[in-house]
Amino acid sequence: MQNEKAIQLWLLRHGETEWSLSGAHTSRTDISLTERGREQALTIGKHLNGRRFSTVLTSPMQRAQETCRLAGLADYAHVEANLCEWDYGLYEGRTTAEIRRETPGWSVWTGHLPQGETVDEVGMRAQAVIDRCLSVGGTVALFAHAHILRILTAVWLELAPAHGRLFALETGSLSKLGGLDRT
Repeated sequence: MQNEKAIQLWLLRHGETEWSLSGAHTSRTDISLTERGREQALTIGKHLNGRRFSTVLTSPMQRAQETCRLAGLADYAHVEANLCEWDYGLYEGRTTAEIRRETPGWSVWTGHLPQGETVDEVGMRAQAVIDRCLSVGGTVALFAHAHILRILTAVWLELAPAHGRLFALETGSLSKLGGLDRT
């Protein structure tokens, strides 16, 4: 197919924070990286080794932007609001274990998030990011958060957003998705 162009998405999860370390759900609370998180971001930068991207997108949250900066790509980055983490509503700052004491069997993937987003709403934001990446083409770096990147992976693979539960992304990790733009 002659109009297809190769595209690759590099998913870069921000470095460790106090809340990621404790397992607390962190979306709209704007917290910084721990010292280990800063080290993880510097390691990402060493791995990137001056690599150029067709575009670099980052969540507006400081933990993602700080990771991007320490990795050496802040000068090229554009803030993308759709890369914000899943809005956990009233469960912000709470761990799954704490929530399960009130709601046995609760899961972020299947349970209700009072005053938060549904997994399908996050999936729509992930699709908007994918659409933006497809319009640019080439190799795109995305600095963001665990759940939004897991959902983005599911949507990229043409799975339901809730299938993001099948993927894992550690803090300070780099993952790659590849394929063809079929627009």
